[in-house]
Amino acid sequence: MKARTAGLVVLLSLAALCAAAPLLAPHDPWRQFRGYAYAPPMLPHVWHEGALRSPFFYPVTVVDRLQRRYAEDREHPQPIHFFEGGRLLSSGEDRPWLLLGGDPLGRDVFARLLTGGRLSLAVAAVAVLLTLLAGSLAGAVAGFAGGRLERLITATADFVIVLPMTYAILTLRASMPLFLAPSTVFWTMVVVMAVATWPFPARGVRAIIAAERHKGYAEAAYALGGSPLRILLRHLLPAAAGHIAIQGLLLFPAYIFAEATLSFVGLGFAEPSASWGVMLQDAERVSAMTEAPWLLAPAAAIVVSVLAVHMTAAREQLLTRH
Repeated sequence: MKARTAGLVVLLSLAALCAAAPLLAPHDPWRQFRGYAYAPPMLPHVWHEGALRSPFFYPVTVVDRLQRRYAEDREHPQPIHFFEGGRLLSSGEDRPWLLLGGDPLGRDVFARLLTGGRLSLAVAAVAVLLTLLAGSLAGAVAGFAGGRLERLITATADFVIVLPMTYAILTLRASMPLFLAPSTVFWTMVVVMAVATWPFPARGVRAIIAAERHKGYAEAAYALGGSPLRILLRHLLPAAAGHIAIQGLLLFPAYIFAEATLSFVGLGFAEPSASWGVMLQDAERVSAMTEAPWLLAPAAAIVVSVLAVHMTAAREQLLTRH
């Protein structure tokens, strides 16, 4: 229970931070600061020259541009402003505060991380809803109708499910135009993910509905004159709610990885859009682990979100198995 609560808190906190990106990000995620390419993170401080003072940061200056070496300017600490320009925290325009450092174009990694999370998490969330809707509908129809229709839906689901999901998504996306508007990319990725994964919830829903429709309460509803649609929606589908919820929790991290993979290889979002997959392209251009580890922040965000989802789903999976 504690692990589930912790996972849920982490997941909701991450979603809230990304949703509040316009308020929390100190800078516009697309703004480029000249002279701050690959700038290191600038941590906040409250202690300077033996005295406690309001939050500030030490700006950095270039020591060697070719080797990407910077030095902190401890002689000129810069204040962190509160509630200025519609942002919770901000800094002066001439000396930017880059909490998680700068990317290859001198943009604020922290701002792009929050803004990118809105895209990545939104794609995963909407894809989960569409997949569960399509899969539940197909599974419910197959389990309730039986006969040839059930065999047709089951055969189609089996055919789709044997395809490796990642390769299927890559193939479907690669068959479309390479350059698309961000909104078109969003909905294309959502639909492609749903098409590739709807059989996962559908198979379980079909089995549950097929078993439940012969039980006493369903037969009683028939005897009382209930319509097939009412019986299906009111009595049978609620029995599959637990399975549907588990499938959603399991598919959500898979969709986060799918978005990151598609964007990383150039088949998803592209510059200047900020998503976690697009940001990981910057980490590929340098030895990120040694030269600019802060560029791996989106990878850390993906890992944290995936772990949080699995912690949240762990208890439900055990209950389902037993």
